[in-house]
Amino acid sequence: MKLPETKLPLTQNALIVLARRYLIRDEKDQPVETPEEMFRRVARTVAAADRLYDEKADLKETEERFYQLMASLDFLPNSPTLMNAGRELGQLSACFVLPIEDSLESIFETLKYTALIHKSGGGTGFSFSRLRPKGDIVRTTHGVSSGPVSFMQVYDAATEAIKQGGTRRGANMGILRVDHPDIEEFIVVKRDLTKLTNFNISVAVTDAFMEALEEGQDFPLINPRNGEVVKKVPARRLFDLLVENAWLRGDPGIIFIDRINEKNPTPHLGKIEATNPCGEQPLLPFESCNLGSINLAHFVKDGAIDFARLKETVHLAVHFLDNVIDVNRFPLPQIEETTKKTRKIGLGVMGFADFLIKLGISYASEEAIKVAEEVMSFICQESCLASARLAESRGNFPAYKGSIWDSPKTPYMRNATTTTIAPTGSISIIAGCSSGIEPLFAVAYVRKVLDGTELKEVHPLFKEALRRAGIEPQKQEKIIAEALKTGSIQHLEEVPEEIKKLFVTAFDIPPEQHLRIQAAFQRHVHNAVSKTINFPAEASQEEIRRAYLLAYQLGLKGVTVYRYGSRPRQVLVLKKEEGVVPRPRPKITKGFTRKIRTGCGNLYVTVNWDEKGLCEVFATMGKAGGCASCQIEATSRLISLALRSGVAPQAIIKQLSGIRCPAPTWEEGKPVLSCPDAIARVLAEAINVEIRPEEKPSLGPCPDCGGPLEMESGCLLCRSCGYSKCD
Repeated sequence: MKLPETKLPLTQNALIVLARRYLIRDEKDQPVETPEEMFRRVARTVAAADRLYDEKADLKETEERFYQLMASLDFLPNSPTLMNAGRELGQLSACFVLPIEDSLESIFETLKYTALIHKSGGGTGFSFSRLRPKGDIVRTTHGVSSGPVSFMQVYDAATEAIKQGGTRRGANMGILRVDHPDIEEFIVVKRDLTKLTNFNISVAVTDAFMEALEEGQDFPLINPRNGEVVKKVPARRLFDLLVENAWLRGDPGIIFIDRINEKNPTPHLGKIEATNPCGEQPLLPFESCNLGSINLAHFVKDGAIDFARLKETVHLAVHFLDNVIDVNRFPLPQIEETTKKTRKIGLGVMGFADFLIKLGISYASEEAIKVAEEVMSFICQESCLASARLAESRGNFPAYKGSIWDSPKTPYMRNATTTTIAPTGSISIIAGCSSGIEPLFAVAYVRKVLDGTELKEVHPLFKEALRRAGIEPQKQEKIIAEALKTGSIQHLEEVPEEIKKLFVTAFDIPPEQHLRIQAAFQRHVHNAVSKTINFPAEASQEEIRRAYLLAYQLGLKGVTVYRYGSRPRQVLVLKKEEGVVPRPRPKITKGFTRKIRTGCGNLYVTVNWDEKGLCEVFATMGKAGGCASCQIEATSRLISLALRSGVAPQAIIKQLSGIRCPAPTWEEGKPVLSCPDAIARVLAEAINVEIRPEEKPSLGPCPDCGGPLEMESGCLLCRSCGYSKCD
């Protein structure tokens, strides 16, 4: 694909992303507009809303101000606005929530609505909590219900079949309340990597559950059809299952649903039950929201925050986002009606890590938390003032009466919410800055371009810091070469300490600091905050547990964790050091032994866990001695060594499954091709996955260009081409 010409300060990577996903293309799939023309198209379309409120409005002036706002890369709206403004589709919102009631008619009507939204470029969130549990009675058919998880799989299959506006694959959030009888099935569903590949999932945790957990009590599971208690389960056991699966797969996340509703700005319109796909936008049924982010890296002047210019940008961005509501072509009339009642907008930030570096502040410091509070408090305050100023001339949002804003102190408010921290995967690539409020993923990494060539990517501020420190060019190259191996520079003795402090990466920072940064932003955000709490591969389940509890204590509305390497076939962005040392075998393990029939006789396979996951496999034949027995013992030892060295069980399963011997047999209706194949099947049972040799797991190379995927803000992102289904 030919890259467009431009005079704007865009990186080559930004141009690739724009060409592939944002610019208008011809029949030959070549871009026929420049980045300047794209920003002009968006500015002209959004500025036109001014005429609705002032017949004499100078649209040319507003268009120019909006153009400069975007072309300077100080601010960018969410992807659908850049893609669709001024074009036939005209759908400009990224976030939608749709209701699902407990009837087949509602389930499939909402599925139809979902298809229309995905086609238009939006992402959808649902609560499946109103659906009756699996096995419950269906009176109209005298049958039994298949439960929420089965219908989620229907939605997932439909999503897979729809390409969003020709540019984005559909994304969903599936939520189930912690008191639903099917909650355990929901928690473990994504252990099978072939299921719900187009869903993020989160458990809606209640205050009552957290109290039961703290007090060590049983917790009631309630049938939503009739409100009756189906059974009681130990809250601790349910929480342990949640922690275990988050450790194993990164799913499910948690949303604290009662806290979200405490902050619901329009409680008289109903309760919030769900969020958008990355969890940062709680919404009412049939509500949508349009988002935009300010590039904080552009607001440092002489080593300090440039509050004067930031204020101007916030006010102009609020004007822009409010206009988007009026020029938007909504995919459903119900969505237009509900959205225009509340007129929610979500102004957030990106480039926070770069911002801290320019201020000379380490992301891992207490000062970073204070700066997060300071800058987001300012943005929230100014966005409210900007919204109030618009309301004076345009009117309050229609649902103002009865809302939390309805008071003499705030007689004017144009928007029910003004702030959100969204993932900014693609738009941060366009802006050439770090993503959202995340730390740097890596100081240096290898990027694959479309022809398969590998390019070394080094953070420009890091190169500048090395140069300013007076490090000679040859030594700089050596440092960069070492940084490419792990992405981090903390282990490099030749790097000055001050540079090490500034250039910390996601896995250099303790999870507690990730959470405290998120909490600092959340205190000054009307909606919620999209952020990934990163853990190294060797993190234990207990560390995940502590993070969830701390998130609740800090007042977060939700939390997503990601343990590095917890998804199979992860394309390593970072090159690991040679010589991996396996962790020692603990004194106590837990597990099970499974008898499985092979062509050589009965095989007894024992699989054991420690607190960090699967750690060993023992296999013995029913008959001792012989060459087969010693080969099985050798296989078991090597599997155990691999597991304790951090190799994903799925990778081991893939290598062993399908190996054939001269005497295959059958077990429970399935072929067992050999002893190694039998061991693979038991391992698959241990982690609740089904062996399907031809199916690809959910995380791997970018589906568009084959480049490496990163986990940021709870979403997969390719920095090579901008692939992201969440922003």
